[in-house]
Amino acid sequence: MSKSSQKHHIHYIARGQGWPVIFFHGVAASLYDWGSLLPAVAEAGYRGFAPDLPGHGESEKPEDPDAYRAEHVEQALEIWMDGLKDRPPFILIGHSFGGYLSLSYALRHPERVRALVLIDPYYSPRQASPLLRWFLPKPSLGIRMMQVTPLPLIDRALGWDPVDASRFSQEERWQVAVDYKRASPYILNYPRTIADLTPRLGQIQAPTLVLWGTHDLTLKPSSFPPLVSAIPGGAGHPIQGSGHQPHIGKPDQVQKLVLEFLKRLES
Repeated sequence: MSKSSQKHHIHYIARGQGWPVIFFHGVAASLYDWGSLLPAVAEAGYRGFAPDLPGHGESEKPEDPDAYRAEHVEQALEIWMDGLKDRPPFILIGHSFGGYLSLSYALRHPERVRALVLIDPYYSPRQASPLLRWFLPKPSLGIRMMQVTPLPLIDRALGWDPVDASRFSQEERWQVAVDYKRASPYILNYPRTIADLTPRLGQIQAPTLVLWGTHDLTLKPSSFPPLVSAIPGGAGHPIQGSGHQPHIGKPDQVQKLVLEFLKRLES
């Protein structure tokens, strides 16, 4: 079932019945990132919500570049979450920048979070790979690339990814390309406006599962074990041979680990 929040212009889908689980995707993606994990969680007896982040998918895309700051997307999502009929505490599942949003929400509202699942989460600028570290201070370059690159070329380029995208189906690769092209180019401001959450990780109260690809080329794989250690209720599992998107590249393994984690919450 597809719905939209007209007041806050957050488009989302909802599926299943049970304890509320909210999925946050990463930059230049959409709710379609959860095409495998969301149905599995819903079938396991949960009510899953997957929004398009502001500037992405079918959600609002402000024309003002200054609107694309991490704190602004946090505010928009918080208003949207407050408007849901399903009440907290929520289970939050976030990938990359969506992992940052999940952690930040849990720090601001610990009483509203039952558990966290973080997939290659972005929690500190120091995680950035050398390529990303070079790219982040130059958002105008990326914005221009997003504006001028034809969709078929994006699709073909994704096919050359030596890690995750090489395992994507043609349909998955095309959807990733579509999401990249239809997003506002100003979303590239989000990664460089996050706060470094490292000093506050010990304040996370919710049980937390961290999953990461051992061959992540976007964020340093070595940054994830310290995250697990810093969170009092943290547990971690590397996804061998995967890159930055194991929930798409190795969906069966991610589903198994996530559902086992959710089952342990009930015991």
